[in-house]
Amino acid sequence: MSENIILNEIDQNKEDYIEFFRKLVQADSINPPGNEKNVAIIIEEYLEEKGIKTEIFPFGDNRANLIAYLNDNFDGKNLLYNGHMDVVPPGLENDWKYPPLSAYIKRNKYIFGRGTSDMKAAVAAMVISLAILKKLGIKTSGNLIVNAVADEETGGKLGTGWCLDNVLKKRSIKCDYVLVGEPSGLNPLPKALILGEKGHLIIKVVTTGKSAHSMTPSMGENAIYMMSRIIENFDELEKYLPKIDPPFTLEELKEMIALALPPRENFDRIYNDQPLLQTMTESLTKLTKSINMISGGIKENVIPDRCEIHIDFRLIPGQTSEMIINGLTQLITDIGFKVNNSPNENLPGEVYLEIHSEGASSVWKEYNKSQATKELQKIVENIYGKIPFFFLAPGSTDAHFYRNSGYCKETIHFGPGNARLMHATNENIEIRDFINSIKVFALFAYNFLSKK
Repeated sequence: MSENIILNEIDQNKEDYIEFFRKLVQADSINPPGNEKNVAIIIEEYLEEKGIKTEIFPFGDNRANLIAYLNDNFDGKNLLYNGHMDVVPPGLENDWKYPPLSAYIKRNKYIFGRGTSDMKAAVAAMVISLAILKKLGIKTSGNLIVNAVADEETGGKLGTGWCLDNVLKKRSIKCDYVLVGEPSGLNPLPKALILGEKGHLIIKVVTTGKSAHSMTPSMGENAIYMMSRIIENFDELEKYLPKIDPPFTLEELKEMIALALPPRENFDRIYNDQPLLQTMTESLTKLTKSINMISGGIKENVIPDRCEIHIDFRLIPGQTSEMIINGLTQLITDIGFKVNNSPNENLPGEVYLEIHSEGASSVWKEYNKSQATKELQKIVENIYGKIPFFFLAPGSTDAHFYRNSGYCKETIHFGPGNARLMHATNENIEIRDFINSIKVFALFAYNFLSKK
């Protein structure tokens, strides 16, 4: 079968695909609380009309994961497409040009709405690509699996993590290649093929003091003062951490981008003119950290007996949550405070540390040995008209579940949408980008599964 038949099928049905995508955006799946089942039901109805086997796995209050298959044979090559159905809260609706769940079409060029880029466009495109292969009766040597998951925005354990352990592994379904559809557009650069991502770790730090009337402050112990000493010394944390080399050096990362922007002078000019690109690239080679929330005190004339901060860490592959906790514990101990991680038993002068949330880092370094990855790069180049470049992501994605568990090291993150618009007010996506992604997912599945 010619690839042109697939491309013609997509071009002839663009309007239907856009309307299906808009239905997903209009379905409320804001997490928290989740409500991903609203999206799963729409996908199930769409695929069942195409004669595609679909399974919904409900949990909690109106939450669900979904898995659909091209056929019932998993003995050959298996390709897995993964995308999350949940979206982050939109914030104040008045701050949006158009209602965040309206999927408003602007000038027949853009679709606005929460989740358009992150990442209902990719979910829709993956589902549509499955339907196209089924409709055209494409003969394959394997199976295409689409896994639409819950919970990614709050860690992924109830979504991709659960599906991996309770469906794929439990049924002994192996996968030879995984595409996670997170947005990988980094305008003004070409599309990126993401080989790995930094880990995400949020730590809550609580200092315990002793309350007293502020007219006699020496009778108490000020928890805010305790916290200020920790904050003052926070930049010393790296001294307490083991040295971990990044998977790629700064020069290697720059070279990855430069290969997509020949000649080299073009890249040097763009890189030097783009502070955001410089900062992001440099951040991929080291731990980054930021204290983003603080609270303390109950009244203006009471010595505070409690102060709390939340610290956001982004870990490079090889760094672990345990390393950060141990380093932070030693730093606080050297300041002169005791770390007591029993939350209900802290005495004045003690500090409590708690992991609020975490997402592991991961990386696939052997990507250049993969023929499938070379084919994916070529397909993206042909569809988008620019050579995609290999890179890392500064934030955690569900890809780490596949890589770190050893289930499928060959996991790439690629999808429609501009990464800058993720979680942003007035999130939107170019319709052309969405349609192009359908072509990429359908063509890659056809090529991958047609070869033994």
